Amino acid sequence: MIAAILSLTLLGTLLGFGLGFADRIFKVESNPLIDEVAALMPGSNCGQCGFPGCSGAAVALVEGRAAAAVCPPGGKALASALAAKLSLELDLSKVADRGPQIASVAEDICIGCCRCIKVCPTDAILGAAKQIHNVIREACTGCGNCVERCPTEAMTLQPIPLTVQHWVWPKPALA
Repeated sequence: MIAAILSLTLLGTLLGFGLGFADRIFKVESNPLIDEVAALMPGSNCGQCGFPGCSGAAVALVEGRAAAAVCPPGGKALASALAAKLSLELDLSKVADRGPQIASVAEDICIGCCRCIKVCPTDAILGAAKQIHNVIREACTGCGNCVERCPTEAMTLQPIPLTVQHWVWPKPALA
């Protein structure tokens, strides 16, 4: 029994040092600007921008393949922050600032076709075939994929309801 514990401990230690050494030898240097831009993004990886996640959008922004207003959930605040960071021109007239939203289901219209479940990137929709679906509020990123896919228009995006957990004291207006 003691021999097994000691051998597994020794094996774990050696493999840990081996992985640490390999990490230092084979380290891939990344562009620090891409990391900074990715840190500004919301991180929901919803795909509304047309890129594979927020890191893909950050790469496209730095390479000049995307505009500063690429992230719809980020709104005007993120677009202006990205434009300032990357020294890009920005036209805020095309940017809609809807604020954070989540999907909701109109239960009287839902037919249980499961199309919304298949396109949800965060698995925030619960339901089964021919059953009424529901949305887990904490998991929904408000990407809108389910709204586009729903054939009966039972799925809609609505502003996040104001609750004690989500309420934030508003900033005072500067006069």
